[in-house]
Amino acid sequence: MSPVWLVLPDPFSSRLFFDTGIVEQLRTRLGDRLELILEDGGAAWAERAPEVRVTERSALVSAPPPLHERAWRRADIWLDRRIGFYPLSLRHSLRHGFHRQRMRPGHSNWFLDPTLSGPLPRWVRLDPLMTRWHYGRLRYVPRALRERLRRERPAIVLANLQMHSVVPFVVAARRYGLPLIGHIASWDHTVGKGIVAPSARRYIVQNELMRSDLVRYHGIDAERVVVTGWPQTDVFHRARPRSEYAEVLRRLELDPTRPLVMVMGNTTTNAPYEANFVDRLVGWWKESGRQRFSLLFRPHPRDGDWRERFAAALSEPNAAVQEPSFADLATLAVLLQHTDAVVTNAGTILLDALANDRPAVCTLWDEGAPPGESWAVKNVSGEHYRPLFDSNAFYRATCFEEVVAGIERALDRPDELASERGRVVRLVLGEIDGRAAERVSEAIATGVA
Repeated sequence: MSPVWLVLPDPFSSRLFFDTGIVEQLRTRLGDRLELILEDGGAAWAERAPEVRVTERSALVSAPPPLHERAWRRADIWLDRRIGFYPLSLRHSLRHGFHRQRMRPGHSNWFLDPTLSGPLPRWVRLDPLMTRWHYGRLRYVPRALRERLRRERPAIVLANLQMHSVVPFVVAARRYGLPLIGHIASWDHTVGKGIVAPSARRYIVQNELMRSDLVRYHGIDAERVVVTGWPQTDVFHRARPRSEYAEVLRRLELDPTRPLVMVMGNTTTNAPYEANFVDRLVGWWKESGRQRFSLLFRPHPRDGDWRERFAAALSEPNAAVQEPSFADLATLAVLLQHTDAVVTNAGTILLDALANDRPAVCTLWDEGAPPGESWAVKNVSGEHYRPLFDSNAFYRATCFEEVVAGIERALDRPDELASERGRVVRLVLGEIDGRAAERVSEAIATGVA
């Protein structure tokens, strides 16, 4: 039986595949056939799978090319910047209107920088030609990767299909006729988070909306798409006792007998004025809310400036700030099953709150931003948010006073929006029965058979 390479190219994919048990289930099903291709610095993940072979991605793609291949590599890089992954992805988003309101030249999120669409005119007939080169036989594939693929002939499973860093694996799989399985990493990725390689044997998504997106926007045959549900909900599906919640809060020096409001952070890219909101919320809470509930702030895992952005809450009694982490999904599940309210600027964490039947307040303005700035609203303006924002599953806050009102309603009437929360979660996240990870493992194992 041929080997199976599971490529985990980013921390979010690693967290999902490890914390939901997919890696463990694949190890059980595939045995010694399984090998993990981890991002650089993934040693902590490798320690969680001691019986599985592990290779760092850099060992396959980052070694200097031999002298006679250097011109080929330079030409490939030059072309890629003009007609490759990001130009194709930006042209795709601009054509369909994805994230149009959020795009601006020089944006630190490259999927939102229209200047990366390349120098060619945006003629529809050019895109198939660009795509043909992008996934074609003329692409440079690093020598170490080529040699191992020719020797081992593995099936390749991409935990996040829509990343620039996995393109060599896609190209090589197509060149050598190897089975390719592509997992679409999140509910919003089909509409604005990159092009989708057309050559996978199987595509794994979490709901029917994503299947429709792959057909409508990416030209993928529906029969090649498997709907599994969202594996992260498996972690939420298992009931966590109140004693676990109490232990987590005690470690944070919070009183588990008091009501708790969790405030979920966004990235510095998406929420540059978040510190202003934290300052104002903590100020109001000190005057009007400290005696009624505790505050717990959870910065985004990619927030490298969290100590400065959440400084107002770091030394306050009955308030705490969690250190950002990619490896605490179980802790998040404990908190979301028992917290009394969640405040966030949308994103996946809003869905997580709703999946755990938590009353939620979505902030839709930028505290202290100059006139004309509207980061918070733009963060939720994408096509993928439409089903969520067409619902009444959470409280909207377009000013600070509405945040306060939303928190008070959430604490006073926690079941007010419960039925609508359940409906939209089923629509966006698919079936929630604690077996989504099992279905992902099944789709992968049968796809590489």
